[in-house]
Amino acid sequence: VKLVESGGGSVQAGGSLRLSCAVSGHTVSSSCMGWFRQAPGKGREKVATINPDGIRRYGVDGDFFISRDNAKNTLYLRMRDLEPKDSAMYYCAADPGRTTVCADYAPIYGQGTQVTVSS
Repeated sequence: VKLVESGGGSVQAGGSLRLSCAVSGHTVSSSCMGWFRQAPGKGREKVATINPDGIRRYGVDGDFFISRDNAKNTLYLRMRDLEPKDSAMYYCAADPGRTTVCADYAPIYGQGTQVTVSS
């Protein structure tokens, strides 16, 4: 399984970004997929997960929306009204062993894409 994130960058508070995760070696709609983030000096935390039925779960406050494009085998995270506290490395994640209730962790992560929000 290979996960390649893109779409990160630097924005001002209140700005928006959309992260993308190109998935290969795995079908994005076949199991739990998610986005996680890790800020310097902090542990990795769940941002959002989605299961094959399209059930979404969010782990942080904010205007986040997880979605997928089955035809492109790609996972997305739309982020709006960003705040400096949202600054972190964002990771795409796959959990091929879970298809119903997604966990707050995952066994496979991509390399990450950096999001920096300035005040």
